[in-house]
Amino acid sequence: MMSAHHTFSRRSFLAGTGAAMTAVGIAACGNGSGNGNGSGSSTYSLLLPGDTPTDWTRVRDAVNEKLRADLGFEIEPQFINWSNFANQSLLKFTAGEDFQTSLSARWLNIAQLIEGGSLQPMDDLLASGDYGNLTAAVDESAFDANRWSDGNVYGVPAVNSAARIHCYVARGDLIDRYAGGEITSFDQLEQFWYDVHAGEGIVGYVKNNSVFDVLGAPTGTMFAEGWESPSMIPLYFSSDSLLFVPSRDAASSGVTDAVPFWEYQPYVDALRRARRYYEDGIINADRLNVDSATAGALFKSGGAATTWAITDGANTSAHLSQLEAAVPGASLVTLLPFADGMDARPNQTFQADNLVVVNAAAADAEAAMALLDWVSIQENHDLLQYGIEGTDWTPVGEDAYEPTSDYANFPGYALSWRIPLERRYSRMSESEQAWFEWSKDYNNFTQDPFAGFIPDLSAIETEHAQITAAIGEYGNPLWAGAVDVDEGLDNLKHAVEQAGLATVQEELNRQADAYLAGQ
Repeated sequence: MMSAHHTFSRRSFLAGTGAAMTAVGIAACGNGSGNGNGSGSSTYSLLLPGDTPTDWTRVRDAVNEKLRADLGFEIEPQFINWSNFANQSLLKFTAGEDFQTSLSARWLNIAQLIEGGSLQPMDDLLASGDYGNLTAAVDESAFDANRWSDGNVYGVPAVNSAARIHCYVARGDLIDRYAGGEITSFDQLEQFWYDVHAGEGIVGYVKNNSVFDVLGAPTGTMFAEGWESPSMIPLYFSSDSLLFVPSRDAASSGVTDAVPFWEYQPYVDALRRARRYYEDGIINADRLNVDSATAGALFKSGGAATTWAITDGANTSAHLSQLEAAVPGASLVTLLPFADGMDARPNQTFQADNLVVVNAAAADAEAAMALLDWVSIQENHDLLQYGIEGTDWTPVGEDAYEPTSDYANFPGYALSWRIPLERRYSRMSESEQAWFEWSKDYNNFTQDPFAGFIPDLSAIETEHAQITAAIGEYGNPLWAGAVDVDEGLDNLKHAVEQAGLATVQEELNRQADAYLAGQ
């Protein structure tokens, strides 16, 4: 377990359902042989989520020129749309395709990948001393906090703060107009959504579908209790499967007694709230199928009052310039309507939401680690993350940057995020800067009793797969608000009971009790 005085971490992109796959390049002579490009260097493939960044080819060429000189190889990432990333990356791993690194996490498919032997354990490589830039840029505590249940490290934590809290980025100009310039509670936020919808004819909140948007961990954007008392973090074998709620006295009693989420009334209340918002036009009606980029574009074009955010310092840079172009005079605020404001102490596990993993089937794991070490050097990190200095960005002070081109969408959280190297967007809103600084302090959080618990699904793989399929069919419409809650829950309960709920619940409690006994 991590102590409460280290500072590290970075973005939790709990996003992702909705469009088609985009792939750049084909990849990879990962065996070190030439690739026929006349350079005599190998070209390695990577899996990165999201759309291809604007001006990517120009920046990639500059990156590869420096990579060839420094390490003797090039990279050709495959960019995969968020709506397909989980499925496509899993398929590529299980098919044994030759790519070097990928984004993974508990909210993606790391459990299945580890169970299937698809990931390269990193401990020996990290201990070799060959990757000193990487180990200097990522605190050892971050690796320790993200060890798997077998004791191994399987990914480089992509982090920049102590914890990441799911929250909102809101139109500050609309808060001035409809909420008197300030929102400090969830009730005020809800009233703001309804007032904006009535007055402007736009949705109050827009996002693609996600269970964590409704059932918070500990906060969810429709989970009112999470803003009153941010202490509930559910247990699960994987986040696309069934969420369970542990007993509130588990830490003292040693008995987990985890039950399905529907036995926790505040979660059912959140489902009813989502349904009401759906019927009243407060949330986007296409949540079930829309992809994150399309949902985000609606907010940036002025079509919503708020959208999903996280305390990672990237909200203003992600939205402001496009919003200002669409709505002159618009402004942004980062909004966390805790009942206790900045005195809230949300539960956290301190596990990284994003991990950069190395493909065990890759022909050259050492080259993958060399790449992760190379992007842990400031000038290399900056080139990949922000583009060419003087063309794509200019430094502002010691730790900020001002973008000067449209190259601003490289998914660094999937390859190159490092706490000491991250620059702050020069126009970051005051509210975002305040909450971002708050998120860096471990003293602002409460360590969850199950902070280091990562269950092993090997004993219930069949039941887990069946329950995950049932969640996809019957749970997703509930998170979207697209079905009647009582009817939807009845269908979901029946499906997961048939799929092996009792077996999975018993196994989760057995492992969780053993974890508590070992603390």
